[in-house]
Amino acid sequence: MNRSLVEIPPNAKHLGKSPSAGTPRETVRLTAARRRFRMAMRGSLGALVCLAIGSCASPPRQSSAGMETFDATAEGRLPAGWVSTVTGEGNPIWEVVADALAPSPPRVLRQSGTVPKPSFPLCLNRGTMLRDGFVEVKFRTIRGQLDQAAGLVWRARDAANYYICRANALEDNVVLYKVENGKRQALDILGRIGGYGVDALVPANVWNTLRVEFQGPRFAVSLNGQRLFEVEDSTFAEAGNVGLWTKADSVVAFDDFRYGPR
Repeated sequence: MNRSLVEIPPNAKHLGKSPSAGTPRETVRLTAARRRFRMAMRGSLGALVCLAIGSCASPPRQSSAGMETFDATAEGRLPAGWVSTVTGEGNPIWEVVADALAPSPPRVLRQSGTVPKPSFPLCLNRGTMLRDGFVEVKFRTIRGQLDQAAGLVWRARDAANYYICRANALEDNVVLYKVENGKRQALDILGRIGGYGVDALVPANVWNTLRVEFQGPRFAVSLNGQRLFEVEDSTFAEAGNVGLWTKADSVVAFDDFRYGPR
């Protein structure tokens, strides 16, 4: 044993005894000191291992199920915890407005700003953190000459990295993408290589329901209660924010935004 690590009682030299041959009280004190030293060494070693491999941190907690009807938010504002941003350039206008046609009146969340292609207005709920679960929203495309697109976002890290599934009333189709470092890429549907989403009737100026369920690398998409397709991708495997998305000059109203874990 390294003698430099042993605490020598102050009266040892006067007693003419080694530290290990002290009184019972001194022996107990020395044993406790050794125990504390071993525990401190284990803790320090564990911390060093965590820093080296980066695997000791607790995973982010999954958000509990929630629903946002936007009715409790004053007109002209965003709900608490929500932020307006954009992938690319431009100035989106996300705000709560009155809408007599809302599925759950009196208010909805509307995006009415125009951004240049290929930019995408985003509204993220920063109070959420989901890895596996679902997102669902009712939407109504109001107008847009270039696009009339409404989308759901999940596992968002920031405005440049996330998954998004959108329905387009001008094109009558539904497509699932990943946006990585600001670049959007359509993902292949399971059982099919290539192509661009699926054709599906997306009626304009009426309320539709878009839903995505996600578990690990697999995502399942439904429109108005009908399962459309599934996709597999593992680019973003960690938990992230959920939110809403539009494109270009799309003016879209959203209501009854729901999310939760699986």
